[in-house]
Amino acid sequence: MKNEVLLSVENLEIQYITDDGVVRAVNGISFEIHEGETFGLVGETGAGKTTTALGLMGLLPEPQGEIAAGEIFFQGEDLLHIGKRRMRQIRGKNISMIFQDPMTSLNPVLTVGEQISEVIRLHEKISRIDAEKKAGEMLEVVGITAARTRDYPHQFSGGMKQRVVIAMALACQPKLIIADEPTTALDVTIQAQVLSLMNKLQTEYKTGMMMITHDLGVVAETCDRVAIMYAGKIVELGSLEDIYDHASHPYTKGLFGALPNLTTKVDRLKSIDGLMPDPIDLPGGCPFHPRCPDKMPICEREMPKDIEISKGHHVRCFL
Repeated sequence: MKNEVLLSVENLEIQYITDDGVVRAVNGISFEIHEGETFGLVGETGAGKTTTALGLMGLLPEPQGEIAAGEIFFQGEDLLHIGKRRMRQIRGKNISMIFQDPMTSLNPVLTVGEQISEVIRLHEKISRIDAEKKAGEMLEVVGITAARTRDYPHQFSGGMKQRVVIAMALACQPKLIIADEPTTALDVTIQAQVLSLMNKLQTEYKTGMMMITHDLGVVAETCDRVAIMYAGKIVELGSLEDIYDHASHPYTKGLFGALPNLTTKVDRLKSIDGLMPDPIDLPGGCPFHPRCPDKMPICEREMPKDIEISKGHHVRCFL
């Protein structure tokens, strides 16, 4: 296993209190991320991936969002009991986040140089001039000329904006980057460039990364270990090889069945029947049972336990 544990999450539960009821977004998930590794969190829209990321960053919307149970340790420090001031020191310096949509992550009325240097000045004792110089250097790192520090976000294309956001996330050389669907808003050729840039910089800075995505192609390109998430639970977790070559949960198999394959010709791709359950009204037993082709009577009554079927490969399923 790679290096020491950077982030350890145990039985994390996150919920939102709304007028309609309690939205149970994350329901007791556990995982670890090691130094220098890329950990993939995969699932459909509404699985609880982004909520998990916001919970780790201490950015849940208040007062609706709350961590109901669980533990989050980063480099041995308990993030749930350190106070807001200490969390602000960690956020941006030790843990950074690349948000889903670069179009809305940047402030339209500040130049990109001002936005990158603001992060640097928040976390490092450094003069404004030196921070601006470092902001230019960070732009160069992501393949944009330093002369563009005086430009505004609207003067950049989508792919360039995402590079600016990556420069901002890496400005203080964090130990862990949480990338929330960093390529969703980009076209395919730009996606490939951004992913290869992230891989290169991650190796260079020896940063751990949590890659949140619903794109299994992105996972194959970037991740060392993968967790498959469904209705707020991790249903399968293992190495890239475990998940891609020995998928064991019916949901994981369903995700792969819905992918086009270049080697075999089929008339139709297989889809997973039905929709993700409403997090206000989750079904009893295994949350996937209403859509599962292999369900048994016990699936409707009981939640399957987390079983290790081979070293490091965990599955929640009665099969």
